[in-house]
Amino acid sequence: MEVTTLKHVDVKALFIGDKSENGNYYKEQMEKLMDAHLGWRQDYMPADMPAISDEDKRDPNFIATIEKTTEVLDDLNQRMRSGSIPWNSAGRYWGQMNAETLMPSLIAYNYAMLWNGNNVALESSMATSQMEAEVGEDFVNLFSYTDGWGHITHDGSIANLEGIWYARCFKSIPLAMKDVYPEKVAGKSDWELLNLSVEEILEMVGALSSDEMDAVKAASSRSGKHISDLGKWIVPETKHYSWEKAVDISGVGLDQMVAIPVKSNYRMDVDALEKTIRELAAEKTPILGIVAVVGTTEEGAVDHVDQIVALRDRLKNEGIYFYLHVDAAYGGYGRALFLDADGQYVDYDNMDALFKEYDTFHYPIEISEDVYNGYKAIQFAESITVDPHKMGYVPYAAGGIVIKHKDMRNIISYFAPYVFEKSTVKAPDMLGAFILGGSKAGATAAAVWTAHRVLDLNITGYGQLIAASIEAAHRFRAFLENLTFTIDGHTIEVYPLNHPDFNMVDWVFKEKGCTDLTAINAFNEKMFDYSSYMEGDVYANHFISSHTTFSQDSYGDSPLEFVEGMGISADEWQKVKEVTLMRAAIMTPYLNDEKLFDFYSQAIEKAMGKKLTEIYRSK
Repeated sequence: MEVTTLKHVDVKALFIGDKSENGNYYKEQMEKLMDAHLGWRQDYMPADMPAISDEDKRDPNFIATIEKTTEVLDDLNQRMRSGSIPWNSAGRYWGQMNAETLMPSLIAYNYAMLWNGNNVALESSMATSQMEAEVGEDFVNLFSYTDGWGHITHDGSIANLEGIWYARCFKSIPLAMKDVYPEKVAGKSDWELLNLSVEEILEMVGALSSDEMDAVKAASSRSGKHISDLGKWIVPETKHYSWEKAVDISGVGLDQMVAIPVKSNYRMDVDALEKTIRELAAEKTPILGIVAVVGTTEEGAVDHVDQIVALRDRLKNEGIYFYLHVDAAYGGYGRALFLDADGQYVDYDNMDALFKEYDTFHYPIEISEDVYNGYKAIQFAESITVDPHKMGYVPYAAGGIVIKHKDMRNIISYFAPYVFEKSTVKAPDMLGAFILGGSKAGATAAAVWTAHRVLDLNITGYGQLIAASIEAAHRFRAFLENLTFTIDGHTIEVYPLNHPDFNMVDWVFKEKGCTDLTAINAFNEKMFDYSSYMEGDVYANHFISSHTTFSQDSYGDSPLEFVEGMGISADEWQKVKEVTLMRAAIMTPYLNDEKLFDFYSQAIEKAMGKKLTEIYRSK
């Protein structure tokens, strides 16, 4: 079926709308697809005896069961209405990574659930397994891989775990080769074997027979051997908490994880990274792998992936090599902003012209060359985490991982005889052979596939949606920067964190003249209490937000520059060792509309002022 080609999508046509403006279309499409599914059931062997007869439906117990079901669903409705936050609001919700979900994805998810697809094996999900394979190709293209492969995971934490699984298995293969077939690696020291690149290892195992490959894999890290010899797993201080679980579950161990300081812009300090690697190499401790983050979940920072790749290239000439995983769970879809309609990564000097051609921004936005280069270099990583259920605006749960070379799957693959035949396995026929999870919802694949077909993964589609959120974030930060309140003779100032690389905005409320960091933290904790929602009438809360804490234990002294910018001394920072900030993932797709932003900024200022007044008068 031929699909209409647009110069670029209209984002406002893709959501139900905060006031259900597109609700009728949503219901029409759901009813049409529901009728199609019910008809499909009726059309299969229409002469077969119905399993549920009219007599069955007249049975008192049948009727009572339907009535009970209705009661439970009514209760579900009440609990959801009273226990949910208005994340769908165009400009009232400024908190966690909750936002409007793409209407086409919702429709696809709801519809595909009726077919009960399980994407672990093709025979149970012919349509949605193929969709997942196509989504994997979408991921490959998004990150400019030429020989890659990807799939949908249960979430980003599982994708991260798969990333370290790949790294651990690859790093152990040369040592396993030495154990099983020493003649094949004769003349190489353990240090040399532990510093082979993924490409060199793939070439090495490519020369093995099937039986030899099985023997090497059996002697690799999956046996429990050599894991302690593989070296350090290096992460930035801004790492997601899932990495601690990943090194635990993978057997690498928390003691093997090394955190690298971040600078005041919350990007990994690449100089500190090089210093750490060289110190470890000097004592012959290998590097298992390094994680770079594209879109930190607290600050929206994009690490210098390009500088990390350049460092790896330099070190490779010195006999030092490491696996690179990019955790772009949050920021990965942002790469669409830099891809033209043909999927080519545009030159930095041509970006403004591209944005103008596609009417991308309606507010002065400058994408730094650091961010541009960081996104561009993702293609040189061995594996990447990307989550459709974050900036893909797809329903939970939909994580994703993509690897640089499809043959990398053979290093980690397992085969379950009752599911498929090893001799004939190929993706997407038997996805379960190559992933951590087993049974997985075909509905998720349908939701992501549909999103990627409605919004191309370039400037014409997802680029427009990502740009809308980035623009809203920049507008909101500028709004905060010029915000002050006078409450009963007290002047409250607002200090936003540095300009985000992506669309996360953090800020602090501080009474003018206050230099007591403990008091400032307590004040922002109180503001969070007044601006969060746990119980009560959610409709009465006109501004909902989140918060976070940057502590010295986790961030070192990277927050010091910000703290000093609020007039707090370095001595006070060293005494308190943490700062509490309000935090918002700006995912609303609507506030690149100037009239809407003006309306909601005035409403939010009023709501903030009311909460601040309540705090002062409650003392």
